[in-house]
Amino acid sequence: MSEPKDLSALESLPFEKALERLEEVVRLLEKGDAPLEEAIQLFDEGMKLAHLCGKKLEWAEQQVEMLVKENGEWMKRTFKPEEELE
Repeated sequence: MSEPKDLSALESLPFEKALERLEEVVRLLEKGDAPLEEAIQLFDEGMKLAHLCGKKLEWAEQQVEMLVKENGEWMKRTFKPEEELE
């Protein structure tokens, strides 16, 4: 799979494609047979993809609302991941 590697092209990738490419980059780096310059480029691309995926997940969390029943009435509440509740 050859995805574009510049930042603007990466940002236009849907989450699923960005995650798929990130997994591919990790596999290539774990093989350990890439020349140094290629490994550095792959690492850089992987860091950008990881950041992008994180931003997209954060945005998705902000968009999610939950319906909860309080005092017999349904109320909308903003979704908060479990880590934030503690």
